[in-house]
Amino acid sequence: MPKMKSKSGAKKRFTLTGTGKVKRKHAYKSHILTKKTTKQKRNLTHIGLVSEADQANVKRMLAS
Repeated sequence: MPKMKSKSGAKKRFTLTGTGKVKRKHAYKSHILTKKTTKQKRNLTHIGLVSEADQANVKRMLAS
């Protein structure tokens, strides 16, 4: 039986913390930044966590 592969898109977008939570980046920070305020862009820089409802799905995608 071959090994299960991780979803390569999930590998690029999510990382696991030491306590098992899933870190993610915020959306809307890649382009069309001129119309967004400095405060909005600054707050999008911070790392977010995946919600509890979605954590199981993301961990399943990351399991290899």
